[in-house]
Amino acid sequence: MKKNRLAVLVIIALFVAVRAHAADRPNILWVVSEDNSHHWLGCYGNEQVRTPNIDQLAAEGVRYEFAYSNAPVCAVARSTLITGRYACSIGTQNMRSRYPIPLDIQPFVSYLRDSGYYCVNQSKTDYNFKTDDKSHWDDSSNKAHWKNRPEGKPFFAVFNSGISHESSLFENKKESARKNGLIPETPTQDPASVTLPPFLPDTPEIRDDWVTYLDILAAMDKQVGDWLAELDDAGLRENTIVIYYSDHGGILPRAKRYIYDTGTHVPMIVHVPKKWSNIAPGAAGSMSDRPVSFVDLAPTALSLAGVDIPHGMQGRAFLGEQKQQAAPYVFLFGQRFDARMLRFVRAVTDGHYRYIRNFSPHRHRGILAGYPHGQSGWRSFYALQQAGKTDAAQSAFWKVPQPVEELYDTQNDPWEVTNLAGDPAHTKRLEAMRAATFETMKNIRDTGLVPEAMYNQISSQGTVYDYVHNKNFPYEKVLDLAVTACDGDLQALSELKDVMKSKHPVMRYWGAVGCTIRGNGAAAASEILQSLLRDPEPAVQLAAAEALVAVGERQAGLAGLVDVLSTTRDEMVVLEALHIAAAYKLTGSIPKPIYEKACQVGKYPKGMLSDYPDNL
Repeated sequence: MKKNRLAVLVIIALFVAVRAHAADRPNILWVVSEDNSHHWLGCYGNEQVRTPNIDQLAAEGVRYEFAYSNAPVCAVARSTLITGRYACSIGTQNMRSRYPIPLDIQPFVSYLRDSGYYCVNQSKTDYNFKTDDKSHWDDSSNKAHWKNRPEGKPFFAVFNSGISHESSLFENKKESARKNGLIPETPTQDPASVTLPPFLPDTPEIRDDWVTYLDILAAMDKQVGDWLAELDDAGLRENTIVIYYSDHGGILPRAKRYIYDTGTHVPMIVHVPKKWSNIAPGAAGSMSDRPVSFVDLAPTALSLAGVDIPHGMQGRAFLGEQKQQAAPYVFLFGQRFDARMLRFVRAVTDGHYRYIRNFSPHRHRGILAGYPHGQSGWRSFYALQQAGKTDAAQSAFWKVPQPVEELYDTQNDPWEVTNLAGDPAHTKRLEAMRAATFETMKNIRDTGLVPEAMYNQISSQGTVYDYVHNKNFPYEKVLDLAVTACDGDLQALSELKDVMKSKHPVMRYWGAVGCTIRGNGAAAASEILQSLLRDPEPAVQLAAAEALVAVGERQAGLAGLVDVLSTTRDEMVVLEALHIAAAYKLTGSIPKPIYEKACQVGKYPKGMLSDYPDNL
């Protein structure tokens, strides 16, 4: 009897301890809006928008002046968010891909759940690696809610608003939103009252999209207010830390999918209730100038919850007991965003200056994938560009070659139109930020150096992460070669010819890319390039085919592309081959049965067949 009574007392004591521990830990709510840069919100200085709920949250909390999505597109940004690792360190930097990652890299919510948190997601996942996204949550659905938690459990919840997504400016979506009363029949603001950024042409369609989006943001803000009111009504605001942010920038042309401020600089507001004021980042209504980014959010959530941050997470907690000093720079990255945007860029920013390194200067940065062109503003921009009616700032990202390096003073040039990379007054800053970019790539072993046309084959035997972390992968040599390949120096041609004979396929690949970038200046490498058309690695064959076209051997390059397209069944190999064919206007020279079959194999047949196939 005494033993049974003792056991009962022990159980009661444990239950009380668990309840007490739960009470001592805050609830955490992330409120996420889609596709809006920081400059769209009232609390960040926009005087035309109506966002009273978010503005009030900022008045009661702390607004981060320099918050960034590490990638300017949703799935890649969320891959970084959920793992606490840069997507380009685990092979998930390409939009709409599901490559596997090592099993020991777990979403941070797994650690929260193991520690006793009830974790719910309403309801965007999109984690961009091979997994069942919903399996990582106690509930991930439209009905998921912190209200459903077991009694006594603290919660971690993510509520995502899709109201402000780029598709909200598609004609059918705008019409539906007006009919449903989500936005007014006519825009609240006069389109003529808008001052457009210098990189946007002044068209009626862009002005209409701009002012319509202001009303869309007002609708999004109301939804945010409703979610916060639920906390108040339940009496939970004083025990809940709220973090609001946008999943990346947007929404008009040269924003989402671009590594500029317009694509990566997001709003972020943290509200810490009085009960937890000892960990607040500042006084109510204050502004923090600490640079933060999405890779920091996972360790920050664990720090707030009192959970040890796992070894390998690359972000730095900016709140809680495990708070760390901020990194000197925020690291940003972009690669394949859609079917027709295959390019490789990396960047760093300290909030004042932004450095961009373009590893694909031979490919312009215009968007030709069909989805964004659902916006009438994008279509009007494209039509003017095609007609030659855009000015230098507006046509800059459509031109080839692109600058290898860019440097912007984002405080004095917020729209980033004046490239300071060639200004002697900024030489030291350029060198320091360049070095920081390369050093970060080395430290994380950036997987973007491996062409995506190799990813499916690599993934069939392991992971891209393991491939670049293998001791036999010459990472620093590959990075140095990629830098050399992109700088266009003709003096490096001898080196490029040598590496095209390397035993390593990624070295051979970058050697061929270097020839493409040099164009006719690499004509002396034609014989070696033709030999690479028989390379065992399709990615190398494609790089050699493109280089042959670039150096003037058009028929040989076309033959190489046709050979790859007629034999491969790898969707990413097909995508790269079709992209090269479109870039050099070779699609009409590919036998129609081969072209159509290739498009069926490819992951994005609609994007390749119907979206501006000959205008890249």
